[in-house]
Amino acid sequence: MKKLINWLQLAAAYVKLNFRSHLEYRGAFISQVVAMAVNDSCWIVFWTLFFTRFPVLHGWTQKDVLTMWAISASGFGLAVTVAGNTFQLARVVGRGELDSWLLYPRAVLPHLALGRMVPSGLGDAIFGYVLFFAFVRPDWQHMLLFLVFSLSSALLFIGFFAIAGSLSFFIGNAEVLAEQWIFSLITFSTYPSPLFDGVVKILLFTIIPAGFVSYLPIDALQGLSLKYASLSVLGSAAFLAIGVSVFYLGLRRYESGNLIGMRG
Repeated sequence: MKKLINWLQLAAAYVKLNFRSHLEYRGAFISQVVAMAVNDSCWIVFWTLFFTRFPVLHGWTQKDVLTMWAISASGFGLAVTVAGNTFQLARVVGRGELDSWLLYPRAVLPHLALGRMVPSGLGDAIFGYVLFFAFVRPDWQHMLLFLVFSLSSALLFIGFFAIAGSLSFFIGNAEVLAEQWIFSLITFSTYPSPLFDGVVKILLFTIIPAGFVSYLPIDALQGLSLKYASLSVLGSAAFLAIGVSVFYLGLRRYESGNLIGMRG
């Protein structure tokens, strides 16, 4: 428990430091946050118009789709706001920029992951929470489950980013491949699961684990199912653990980029 508290304190310190850093350019920071929230809102307008014409999509209602977007956006937003460097891990490794992070006394990955914030991610997170609480209007049970799923999906995104970014340890510069893989997860996490079947659905719980981000949570929220809720949380935890393991396995293969410098 003490170790967990120490890591949480480290995360809080990094988040505070990153916020202060971005607020030095307050206008740019706020514009990125607002722009991302507006971008997400455009998709909600699309789905609202869709459900105006087709009230039900293979058992999914407009409320289910709004909830799916809320979980995906809040989870992704939290992930890149708190652990933004995992989102660009392939670039960091491929360009030899990992050297300065190896100088820290603690484990490499937490410092590396927490060392950068993606400002637009805050827009995603705010959008997700506002969408769910203001438009879905949940009772306390659904509210509690949503909070759990937003956190678990954030952990899954972080773990998945670590897996995708670690490709650079094994195949050289994998920026493009990692980026495409990551965006495939983001894309599939924002489309209703009934649209997919067969092999594709299997892929959505393995290679592209969108099923743990939005599909199982929707099933859990529809019936207040602890079974589906547990499967979603366990799946997210598993991908986080895999991401950490793959990163440290790849770190053994890392060759210095011979970059001189150290973060303060």
